Amino acid sequence: PALSVARVVATVRILMPKSMIRLSAGRKSMSDEAQFLCFYSGANSIFLGDRLLTSSNPTLAQDQALFDAAGLSRMEMRS
Repeated sequence: PALSVARVVATVRILMPKSMIRLSAGRKSMSDEAQFLCFYSGANSIFLGDRLLTSSNPTLAQDQALFDAAGLSRMEMRS
C-alpha cells in the first residue's frame, strides 16, 4: 500500500506541479519509511494535530523527529 500511495503522490505532483499535496488521515498507521517515500515523491504538506481529522495523527514531537530524520524543514505559511 505504501508504494501505491507514493505513486499517487508522484502522479499528482506531475499533473499539478504547483499544488500543495498534503498527507493527512492515516499517517499514524504509515511507517516512517512510507512517509519518507511520499515526501520524496512530491508530498509537501501535512495536517498537524487532531482537530480537523476524525482519526488521530502523530504528535508534534513525532512529526519533528520524522522531519529531522528525513532532512526536511518546516515551511512557514503565508497568510
